[in-house]
Amino acid sequence: MLSVFVTFAVRSLLVALFLPFSALDKILNFRQAVGQAGQAVRSNLLATILILCGFGVEVFMSLAILAGVADRLAAFILAGYCIVTALLWKQFWRASDFRLKGESGGRDVFWDFLKNLALAGGFLLLAFGADASGVRRFLGNPLASSHPYAISDAGDGR
Repeated sequence: MLSVFVTFAVRSLLVALFLPFSALDKILNFRQAVGQAGQAVRSNLLATILILCGFGVEVFMSLAILAGVADRLAAFILAGYCIVTALLWKQFWRASDFRLKGESGGRDVFWDFLKNLALAGGFLLLAFGADASGVRRFLGNPLASSHPYAISDAGDGR
């Protein structure tokens, strides 16, 4: 029973940024979220659609990971979401004051960019597993569950 709790806790930590925090922020500060999305796209309608799609990804993919239902595909989608948001909203290379030493607002954005990529890596580990055969398993059946809450007597953690 402890292993099920730990598994759920680890998955909760992985998605906590999105569910509940980022999703709730999109609800409470919808206009500001659309304004931020408007910095990446010119159309207010497209910015609104991006925020609504982001909200859906954050909620439904997080729930899939927590429930263990098509969790590998959900993790893959969230990894892509992290990478896309890093490229659209964490553009440290555009900061006029980016430098590695001394005060720099661009460096703060750089660390946020790297955090997004690191989180994407964590989701990809969930999607593919920790070895090369996981990529083949994922591609063979991307809707398969990893069965995170199954307890095995094999002693190997599978």
